Amino acid sequence: MGNFIGFNRKGKTGGWLATAILLLLAEFCLSLFIGKYPIKLADLQAGDVQAWNVFFTLRLPRTCMAAAGGFGLGAAGEVYQMVFRNPLAAPDVVGVSSGASAGAAAAILFLSAAPGMVAAGAFVGGLLAVLLALGLSALASGRGHASIALAGVAVHALAQTVLMVLKLTADPEKELASIEYWIMGSLNAVTLSKILIPLLLCGVGLAVLFLLYRQILLLSVEEEEARLLGVSVGRMRLLILFCATLAVTAVVSVTGLISFIGLLAPHTARLLCRESGLPALWLSGLLGGVLLSGADMLARSIASAELPVSIFTLLLGAPFLIYLMMRKEG
Repeated sequence: MGNFIGFNRKGKTGGWLATAILLLLAEFCLSLFIGKYPIKLADLQAGDVQAWNVFFTLRLPRTCMAAAGGFGLGAAGEVYQMVFRNPLAAPDVVGVSSGASAGAAAAILFLSAAPGMVAAGAFVGGLLAVLLALGLSALASGRGHASIALAGVAVHALAQTVLMVLKLTADPEKELASIEYWIMGSLNAVTLSKILIPLLLCGVGLAVLFLLYRQILLLSVEEEEARLLGVSVGRMRLLILFCATLAVTAVVSVTGLISFIGLLAPHTARLLCRESGLPALWLSGLLGGVLLSGADMLARSIASAELPVSIFTLLLGAPFLIYLMMRKEG
């Protein structure tokens, strides 16, 4: 009976993975033809120069960034929740989002808002935040993942203070508006030249996470049990959190802050496949890609002016959080 249940569960998980892949592929293909400049397949087949320029310069890079970026955020969210053993764990736990926001704001103020510099500022800010949080947690030896969470709260508060100071010094009509727009998240400015390095860094971080998924599973149990199984808990946790942060920071350096993908995708994956480990990690990434691709298509098609992507991820995420709270109460 146990073998039958296990086989049935694996079959359902495989079915959900296949469904997520097909849905992501369908969104990917549809996204290539949706936008303010409509592209038709007939135009591409006819060799329309303008259509091909828009396709390769804007539409294809943006579509790739939505799918790959969503995958990175979803998979990293699953890792954060497993390592911290907390269903509400997210990049904010170690100050990544606030650090990236402060870095982007500094670049907008002091580097003339050059797109490449803003992305670099966000990337450096996010990485500095997590390195500071991990460094502070190392000083509090013996407290495990709780010390990292506390250090993350401190770094988050510090980065938010820096961000508020930068906002106060910003020009309300130009720089402040750019900072706020970046914080809301958008794929509007994505081009091929901007995504190559971020996607490479995100891929490296994710590759390490997938290779270490067994160690991630062991870190999701009690620390003493993990040590008995031969895991160097402290070093492995730092490596895994750094790689997850590398993936997240690489994505948000291009897209701005994208809310709830790293929270929503892992929860949905576990509800569907009812297991942790490699299948849940893959499904979390795929669902993250589905969510971000869908939100991006809505952001550029639902109104005459393009809307921030986080509006739609928040509309999905807030009801889901309420559902989780009600489910837990019940």
